[in-house]
This record gives sequence, C-alpha cells and structure tokens, in this order.
Amino acid sequence: QVQLVESGGGLVRPGGSLRLSCAASGGTLTWHTLAWFRQAPGKERAFVAAISWNGHTVEYTDPVKGRFTISRNNIKNTIDLQMNSLSPEDTALYYCAARKGLPARLEYEYNYWGQGTQVAVSE
Repeated sequence: QVQLVESGGGLVRPGGSLRLSCAASGGTLTWHTLAWFRQAPGKERAFVAAISWNGHTVEYTDPVKGRFTISRNNIKNTIDLQMNSLSPEDTALYYCAARKGLPARLEYEYNYWGQGTQVAVSE
C-alpha cells in the first residue's frame, strides 16, 4: 500500500514562492504517475500538475503554467512542486496523488492520496 506524505506548505505573501514535497513509501511506484491537486476553500479538489514515471510527460492546469514546476526523483521516491509568483488565488490545501499509468486530470483516476499540506497566500 503506497503512502504519500506532503510537506512544505505555509504562509507566503503575494509574489512569493514555496516548494512543496511529497514522499512516497510502502510500495513501488514503478510506472506510476505522480500528481498534485488542490482544494481551495468552498471549492472542489482540482488538478494542478502531473508527471509520468519517466518524467517525459508533464501536464499543468492553465492557471499555473509558467509559474509552477513539477519534478520527481525516482530514487528517493519523491515529487516536488516549485511554486513561484504566488497569488491569493493559489491558497488551498495541496494534495499529492499517485496512479498507475499516464498522467490524468480527474480525481477519481488516482488511487493513492496524501493528507494534504496547506498553502496560504496573503499580505
């Protein structure tokens, strides 16, 4: 059973940066896509970014393109999300997720989830 644990959330001012990390344990992630989703207050959980097993396929939701970068380390079984130029609209609980196969954007397509790490962007 794969377990995912996120870290790196916090409070940051608009225009600032944060780097989220997710550590996976308890199972092999071979052929697994790793992804980030987020849930803003009062909204449904939404796709942010995903990266395939070999890193060759990367997808981002439009609002974060050019600002966020997803990366993974298959030796350490970790993924990171570098977030730059943050705005209050990025405030959300950020979740790490995993699925076997190519990147997908729908929540139900992911089998494993972390507990989330909170990101707040405010003056």
